[in-house]
Amino acid sequence: MKKIVSIDGMCCEHCAKRVEDKLSAAGNVVSVDVKLKKKIAVVRSREEVSDEEIKAIVTDAGYTVTAIENK
Repeated sequence: MKKIVSIDGMCCEHCAKRVEDKLSAAGNVVSVDVKLKKKIAVVRSREEVSDEEIKAIVTDAGYTVTAIENK
């Protein structure tokens, strides 16, 4: 599974690393690639990770999910 998560509020590499670390810790997540300039995170997982779980993780990290696209 692959999801592209648009995230508002990231402004530096520290922000991107925080989001990457938090999303990487979620169950079934295989990899996370945060692209700071595009303000997105590409999340790859073995099995479905719900949009609600992703939103909760990003919100807990201090940022806002503006969209989630399933690929």
